[in-house]
Amino acid sequence: MSAAELRRLIDGFRASQVIHAAAAFRLADLLGDESRTNDELAGETETDPGMLYRLLRALASLGVVREEAGQRFTLTEAGRPLRTDAPDSVAGWAVLIGRPYYRDAWSHLVESVRAGENAFRLAHGVGVWEYRAEHPEEGAIFDAAMASSSRLVIGSLLAAYDFGRFETIVDVGGGNGALLAPLLAEHPKLRGVLFDQPHVVQGVDLGPRCQVVGGSFFEAVPDGGDAYVLKWILHDWEDEDSTVILRTIARTGGTVLVIERLLGPPNEDPAAKLSDINMLVVPGGRERTLEEFAAIFEAAGYRLAGSTPTTSGMHVLEGVTS
Repeated sequence: MSAAELRRLIDGFRASQVIHAAAAFRLADLLGDESRTNDELAGETETDPGMLYRLLRALASLGVVREEAGQRFTLTEAGRPLRTDAPDSVAGWAVLIGRPYYRDAWSHLVESVRAGENAFRLAHGVGVWEYRAEHPEEGAIFDAAMASSSRLVIGSLLAAYDFGRFETIVDVGGGNGALLAPLLAEHPKLRGVLFDQPHVVQGVDLGPRCQVVGGSFFEAVPDGGDAYVLKWILHDWEDEDSTVILRTIARTGGTVLVIERLLGPPNEDPAAKLSDINMLVVPGGRERTLEEFAAIFEAAGYRLAGSTPTTSGMHVLEGVTS
């Protein structure tokens, strides 16, 4: 790697923040399939025309939009996932990563590594879940980001794993139902239970085949499920807490389906390794190898019965009570 290539990595935050601003102003939605002038977009976003042009010019240099004569801009194919109505939308995630509280946590990475403590707690004095509960507007942005990210992997999960062999699936920590809703749509005989913190599931309605329940997965989960899904939950927590969550579910006797990425071998898979750092910085958890998942399964009373890979890089890890 040359010094110039390393410099591009160092300056990567500039590109992510430019894209965050585009998502915050919903520029992709405003452009749609049309060509719009900078002044038109400035009027609709209530922004300074000169400043907005500089932002759009930078986005054009990244290939997100294309600049045409007369300061007109069109959305490129690369930029289409920034539309909120795109099936592969990443708009929610782009909005989240630029929020000041989120950036502040990352600014404490050095201190976190030195002290062996969670960066978010060092930055804000509380954990991320308490913070979002106290700041519901940030919780809503986070929920939208998770729903946006879920849409990228749901198709691969449905194609790789037979969820329809179960009668009732309990989605533990399921947010607003971004995973459970398509599972129910795909399998008409399946019944579901959406379970998350009360303020998260308040007002969520997934139809007559789904019950919505509020509570804490550290205390108890709803009975009656023959499968309990944990998508992107255990990576938020260190081993001790993850084991407690699994033990809570194990008391039901149901199969547990853990949906996570797996850490790749050394010197490979930067997406997984950087996700692991994100877990270190924000929630205080970690990504894991298959062997590490097997260990926490065993500690909780489960046996790792299988691991099903998907084309999105996620794995469905199936645990049965031992």
